[in-house]
Formats: sequence, structure tokens, C-alpha cells
Amino acid sequence: MSADVTRLIEYYRSPLGKISRALVREQVVRLSGDVAGRRVLGLGFATPYMRFALDRAERVLAFMPARQGASAWPREGPSHTVLCDPLELPLTDAAVDLIIAVHAFEHIADAEELMRELWRVAAPNAQLVIVVPRRRGLWAQVDTTPFGEGHPYSRAQLEKLLRDHSFVPELWREALYLPPVHNALVLKSARFFERAGRLFGPTFAGLLMVRARKELFPAVPRRHRAERYVRVPALAPQAAMRTAGH
Repeated sequence: MSADVTRLIEYYRSPLGKISRALVREQVVRLSGDVAGRRVLGLGFATPYMRFALDRAERVLAFMPARQGASAWPREGPSHTVLCDPLELPLTDAAVDLIIAVHAFEHIADAEELMRELWRVAAPNAQLVIVVPRRRGLWAQVDTTPFGEGHPYSRAQLEKLLRDHSFVPELWREALYLPPVHNALVLKSARFFERAGRLFGPTFAGLLMVRARKELFPAVPRRHRAERYVRVPALAPQAAMRTAGH
């Protein structure tokens, strides 16, 4: 099931959405590192986590899947969002230095083809930051948030997907140890849940995050794509056939 942009916006406007965004954004910023002069691409619905790059990056783009829908971002100035097919990104080869994928991989029907496309548009030594629901995490089991939709991942699954497509994992993080409930007391204690949860390792984490670096040679070539348009042969004028009796 693909998340709808309206539901995503409503979630991030809710108290739980605001808290979870703040907690996840801290990790995204750390994983992304210095973005000064870099070309940054957000994939899926990554805009709640990308404002830190607007003033420092050379260029910032936010690509949203057609099935999800798009919303203008940022609110001020020209929009940076593009509605597109994630498996056919409207970019030239080696076009971006950093890709931030949030609400993306869990909703894609063909993750392997997406990895091939991301390798194509990533510049040499570009970095890929992925945020996905953790397969055994509580957030993946509850469908009241966008992180409860789609296909969650284990660390082993995500690492295999990356390595099989010429991305080397460099740094792993976990986030969202607080329960996914709209309870005022729980939300006020969000920082406590994050600190306490890390003492027990990733067991109680809701999200899995990784930063990976692109290798220079693709492990798997892209699939041959059928042409989108049917080529119709040129039609020459023909004499009309006459039926008997006319």
C-alpha cells in the first residue's frame, strides 16, 4: 500500500508526527554530514527532514512518487518538488551527491530496480541515507502512522539490498523508541524513551537508518526496458473498397 500525501501531511501536523519528525531529523542530519556545495535529492516524502540543506546545499530536489502525490515545498519561494516515477527519475547520470530516502523503500514494488536507478543518478562516492520501518519494531506493527504502512526491513535485508547493488553501508542508526501512541504523557517523555531505549540496543527501535556510499562499478546492470510508446507504421492513403451492389 502506498502512502497518500494528504495522510502524510496530516500525520506530520499531529503532536506525534511533530515529535517523531524531530527525533528522526536529528539522526538524518548527523548521517547526512556537511551538505555545503552538494546536490541533494529527497525521495519519497523526505521534505520534513530536508530543510537543513536548503541554505547550504548547491541544489535541493524533492522527488515524490506519482502514486503518493506531491505537495509544494518549501512554503516560501519556488517549489523544489517533482512528481515522478521513482524507477525512472528525470535526472542525468551521476547528477546528485546525497540522496535522502524517507517513506520510499517500504512502498516501492521493485526495490532492486530502485537501487539500480539510484546508483545511476548518484555521483561517484555519493551517499545514500535510507530511513525505513524496522521489521520487528512496534511502529511497523501499528497502522495508525505512515511507518506502519508498506514493507518493513531488517538490518540484514537492507544491508544485502545495498551491497547487491554497489552501495557500501558506512553508518547505522536506530530511532523512535517511544510507543506510537497519541498520549500526552508519552509525548512529553519522548526524549526519555529515546535515551532509555538505546541502552537496550535496537530491540525496541521503530526505525532503521543507514548511510551508504556508492561504489564505482554497478554490481547488477539495469534491466532492459520495453518502450513506453507503441510505434505505429506510417499509413498511406488507400482506396475505399466497394461492396457488391454499389
